[in-house]
Amino acid sequence: MSSVTSEQAAFMLHTLGIPALKAEHPMTSAVIAAIPPGRAEYRPHPDSRSAFDLAWHIVSAELKYLDAIASGVFPHDLKPTPADVREPSDILAWYTERFGPAVRRLEMTTGDELLRMVDFYGLRTFPAIVLLQLILNHTIHHRGQLSTYLRPMGAKVPSLYGPSYDAGGFKGGASRRE
Repeated sequence: MSSVTSEQAAFMLHTLGIPALKAEHPMTSAVIAAIPPGRAEYRPHPDSRSAFDLAWHIVSAELKYLDAIASGVFPHDLKPTPADVREPSDILAWYTERFGPAVRRLEMTTGDELLRMVDFYGLRTFPAIVLLQLILNHTIHHRGQLSTYLRPMGAKVPSLYGPSYDAGGFKGGASRRE
């Protein structure tokens, strides 16, 4: 990654990264919004995170990484859940309120700033722009986990990259199960 220029880093951010973040945001929001009221403590296994904890992990990590890309400093601590965030709808409101400003700050980050080296939990050091792909992968991975919780909780899985069965599926999809 050391051979990436400032211009290339800026191109990666503005042409690939920010559009991908903006495309994934409504899907992440839809999965969190689908968590049924009163079911946020559901977990498929005792070792699994609850739906609430997984939703919080997704959004707090995403915003932490976006801030780290813009600031060039990766905080190693985990954000505790704020006292006023008690329901999935609170998580969604918290995320919605902060996502736009985080993306706008990222949009103002220069190519040189994207090349600042960040310490990733003491495991690796790399340019801040690398965090962009890491957070996209992280969000998509955990959102997929959370989406598998929905049906066992009695919820419908929203359409993400294409129609879901619960949203009518592809043409004729719902009738095949009858």
